[in-house]
Amino acid sequence: MRRRSLLKAALMGGVWYGAVGRAFAQASSPEVLGQGDFKYRVVPGWGVLDEKTPVNDCHGLARTAEGHTVLLTNHVANNVIIYDDRGRLLDKWTKRKFPGAHGLSLVRKPKSESLFITDLNLHTVTKLSLAGEMLGEWRLPASTGKYAKETDYRPSWTLHRADGGFYVLDGYGKDYILDYAADGSFKRLLGGPEGGIVHWGPHGGMIDTDPRPEADSAETMLIAMSDQQHLLRLDLDGKKLGRTDLPGGNPRQIRRLGQHYVVAHLADNWPKDRNSRGFLSILDPDLRVVSNVGGSAPVYGTDGKLQPMKHTSEVFLHPHDALANPDGSLVVAQFASSRTYPLKLERI
Repeated sequence: MRRRSLLKAALMGGVWYGAVGRAFAQASSPEVLGQGDFKYRVVPGWGVLDEKTPVNDCHGLARTAEGHTVLLTNHVANNVIIYDDRGRLLDKWTKRKFPGAHGLSLVRKPKSESLFITDLNLHTVTKLSLAGEMLGEWRLPASTGKYAKETDYRPSWTLHRADGGFYVLDGYGKDYILDYAADGSFKRLLGGPEGGIVHWGPHGGMIDTDPRPEADSAETMLIAMSDQQHLLRLDLDGKKLGRTDLPGGNPRQIRRLGQHYVVAHLADNWPKDRNSRGFLSILDPDLRVVSNVGGSAPVYGTDGKLQPMKHTSEVFLHPHDALANPDGSLVVAQFASSRTYPLKLERI
């Protein structure tokens, strides 16, 4: 009944059918995706809304303490959309228009939750409440000495430490990592060309600790290096600790999935092939790929190197972020996907 009502709404929507119709068809695939212990199927119709709540590019995702899914889109009519677990609309807002909305991070404290939004067009990092109340804003610090003008700074994501401090990845600008203290004051620049981080590199990432129970709790940065086709692990001072090659992919964001990780690949060999559709990778605690959801099965050669991966399914179109839920399900936001809504994948 829900499928029929969604399709009817799409057909009645005239021009709107283009977006909703594509979203519905894409989100109704019965195909089994992935290999081994990590296989998934799309939940039909999850998150599909109507012409009153349009999206452009769906960039970032977060999960609240109540289990709600927060979506960041660069549609200025509703930059933030909040879903319940069944994919129904709970709230939406644009308190300040974010035309270049890109990265979304949720920071949880004992009595509050806040969102950090990076905007490529405004060249800002903004802190807001879940209801959209402005709590703070950061522009390019004047003291860096590395930027000729503010518009050279295009922050892509924020990474948050346990001490309340955070890093800003300038993934679309000059590839520096800006370090901020817990009080919001700027401390220093890390990375960049002199730190061995090349352009179209530090796109998304997370503050990580080793997921194995017996490991220590030391924090590191784990960064998705997009067009460079690898993950980079740094200590909190920006020193390189390790690199994980993901040939054939284009890692835009990495998230924890229990003791594993999920990586959203925008496409196969982007930007060489902008028409390729992309896929997700599931990595074990050693950052070895164990499943490619919507992609080819991972193959490691006798030399231990991962062989080039590629998409094998038409379900995805440019995954940009993937959120892991406690029940093992995934929610996927997609860039340049003809204004489609997020997909939810149930683990089978």
